[in-house]
Amino acid sequence: MLTIILVIFLVGYSLIALEHPLKLNKAASALLTGTLLWIVYMSIAPNLTFVVDGAAFQKFIQSPDIHSRPLIDQVKKFILTHQIVESLGEISSTLIYLIGAMLTVEWIDVHGGFVFITNRIKTRKKSTLLIMVTLLTFFMSAILDNLTTAIVMTMLIRKLIKDRHYQWLFGSMVIIAANSGGAWSPIGDVTTIMLWVKGNISADSIIPNLILPSLVSTLVPMLLILRKLDGEIESPLPIENGKEEKEKLLGQCQRFSILMLGLLTLISVPIFKMQTHLPPFMGILFGISLLWIYTDILYCREKNIDEKDKYRMERVVHRIDGGTLLFFLGILLAVDVLRYTGLLDSFSGWLDINVGNVYAVNLLIGAFSSIVDNVPLVAGAIGMYPIATEELILHSGNAAYMMNFMQDGTFWQFLAYCAGVGGSMLIIGSAAGVVVMGLQKINFIWYLKHISLLAAAGYLSGAIVYILQNYLLS
Repeated sequence: MLTIILVIFLVGYSLIALEHPLKLNKAASALLTGTLLWIVYMSIAPNLTFVVDGAAFQKFIQSPDIHSRPLIDQVKKFILTHQIVESLGEISSTLIYLIGAMLTVEWIDVHGGFVFITNRIKTRKKSTLLIMVTLLTFFMSAILDNLTTAIVMTMLIRKLIKDRHYQWLFGSMVIIAANSGGAWSPIGDVTTIMLWVKGNISADSIIPNLILPSLVSTLVPMLLILRKLDGEIESPLPIENGKEEKEKLLGQCQRFSILMLGLLTLISVPIFKMQTHLPPFMGILFGISLLWIYTDILYCREKNIDEKDKYRMERVVHRIDGGTLLFFLGILLAVDVLRYTGLLDSFSGWLDINVGNVYAVNLLIGAFSSIVDNVPLVAGAIGMYPIATEELILHSGNAAYMMNFMQDGTFWQFLAYCAGVGGSMLIIGSAAGVVVMGLQKINFIWYLKHISLLAAAGYLSGAIVYILQNYLLS
């Protein structure tokens, strides 16, 4: 029966990886995989519960109304009232944070807040423009997220560059910079959000340890591309009166204040978590409530704006990507079944025996993330390796190796880097790559021929920097 669970997961994983050629939405595949695995797990759980979650199960059946029941009823009750609740509790904390982050970014966007950033770029020199676009993307993606940043910067490239070849070249650099920029911030990428929310990494550790490797992984391909650039960019024909309607609704100072308040909401979440010890989703919800109230006050003062033109919460919430949220829900449900059945423990044991090196394991994960989505890869790694406590380290046979799995340990930090940056090696390996590919119509083979080796050089260079940095600091 475990073989059936593994086959279902691998088939579902393949459907997710082949989303574009199959024209099958990956959210649907993930939801089907996750729910189907729970159905199968419920039918085979009596043979597994004692082995995988024995201590929790034994404690659960001590209740008088549970202890007298047949084994199969005890197991089903344990799954329904303990494991599913535990699973959904952990998943919900991630999803609620993502919803809050998406709402904040959309709120800024619909009010034209990002225009204040993009309109500051005036240069037409190819090399200077590439440096500005790259560095702006790198730091923006650490504050926002790499997907949103990729969309904003792609729209900027369209406004600045006419030639399709250079649109593709600059767009490819946006993909690399967005993925690398998201890797060193706890709120810059979905995978780092997952690791941060679950407590594997902390903001005050990941930022100083990963910013230099991530920056190197961006600068190496950028410098290699710069060698081929000279002259000036030809711009598209200017559009008369190019202000969009959303920029006319509120004044410039009002739109700028929404930008600042939105960015402050995102930036302050790690500080909120450290000061209050509450989960991150509480911080983002607190920030959204202030942003919501502030925007409503602005609209109440503007009597000349029709109600149908106002971007209140009811309109903004329809703009967030519900399919992405459902994809995360499905894949995390699926990974939890692998965890509860013991398959992830078995695979982690195999890696420890046959690989036995946290750097090599994470480099492999990073390579795989260029082919398949990095969300299930990171979710699987979180399920395979629990956060090592002092007690677990003391009772392990290899204390030095187990220390890599403590909170903010080498394994978790390097996982955040590899899973985030490794996706740049193929254009389909990250959400940022897929969205730029769709917006700019970049050819998969063109990216493979012109960019993949540059991205791989950056990925390996940043990895070497992290490893050397780790040895020198320790």
